Amino acid sequence: MLAFTFPGQGSQKPAMGDPWRDEPSWALVAEASAATGRNVAELLLHTDAEELKLTHNAQLATFVMSMVVLDAVRRRGISASRMAGHSLGEYSALVAAGVIDFATGCRLVAERGAAMREASVQRVGTMAAVLGLEDDLVAAACAEVRVSGGEVWLANANAPGQVVIAGSAEALQLAGAAAKARGAKAVMPVAVSGAFHTPYMSSAQTRLDAALATVAFADAVVPVGANVDASLHQTARDWPDLLSRQLCSPVLWRQLLGSLVDDGVSVLVELGPGKVLTGMAKRTAEGIPTLSASTPQEVDKLVTDLAQIAPDAMAPTDGEHLFAVERLVVSPAAGVFSPDANLYDGHRVEVGDVLGRVGEHEVRSRFTGWLMGLLAHHGERVTNRQPVAWLRTAP
Repeated sequence: MLAFTFPGQGSQKPAMGDPWRDEPSWALVAEASAATGRNVAELLLHTDAEELKLTHNAQLATFVMSMVVLDAVRRRGISASRMAGHSLGEYSALVAAGVIDFATGCRLVAERGAAMREASVQRVGTMAAVLGLEDDLVAAACAEVRVSGGEVWLANANAPGQVVIAGSAEALQLAGAAAKARGAKAVMPVAVSGAFHTPYMSSAQTRLDAALATVAFADAVVPVGANVDASLHQTARDWPDLLSRQLCSPVLWRQLLGSLVDDGVSVLVELGPGKVLTGMAKRTAEGIPTLSASTPQEVDKLVTDLAQIAPDAMAPTDGEHLFAVERLVVSPAAGVFSPDANLYDGHRVEVGDVLGRVGEHEVRSRFTGWLMGLLAHHGERVTNRQPVAWLRTAP
């Protein structure tokens, strides 16, 4: 069983969009700009490292880049049974699972980034990585400092022996010393402008709550892992609270990877800029294949690798390659996809049958066979030639 994972802030890099400029999936960048009123192409192509790492820029750029990669992967017929994202990446996972559409994801991420930047100005803080010490001992070091009035908390449980703490600069120094006294090998500053995933983000949480209240969430097509409780969720009503709490709560990424593996995930694929999550997964989920893709060339390699180690990701019924007896039905235009209400898995499809609509355009099958599943959900904005369904062809 395959899981897609999506990176958070910090994975961005200058010009990361350049390899995608001539790819069909690049069309999402214009949609993101329209949704947010920002020049997202400029962020992905021309913004320098110092400007790009600012919270409001890094979050939007990373989210859109992850969605471009996801779109390209889906065009190749690859699907996943579980989704998860680290911090900001949770929004990517929700779009991938159909809980929110792409435009809504863009607006929420833009608002989240702006709110967190503002909160960082109101309460100045920072973060540090504690290496070589278990989560509970790091938490104890932070608690020791808080007893004497210091403000420091465990913010990210990333991997065995890799924990991030956050709070005031003075409290971080004290907590770092307390962690070393408990056996930590090193305490290293993290180059960020705020104490994320701590009470320092309370004002951002209030602002984000107002944005979340305007969104109509949908049930997830596949389960999505939540950072706050390291559990898998599929019900729409869960997400406003989980996303709100995430801003001031620690990211339980190590525990979430464990939940995915316990649920049967056998391959982890990171989609988006960088390979931070891939490195964490190798340390956390030992023995589980970990793959990643951030460029068109890496998507090509991903297809080749999955065909060998996880063919079911390309042909979910019995592992045959998608191009052998499976056929994709693609969108005839860009727009919002609405599947026919009478479709069901296993439905017999004839050449010319209408499977749904994209805007005013009918989506007609060019093949005879049986419907094995939809690759786009109701209300999803799709691009021209994007796969929306797959068929098992009739002999």
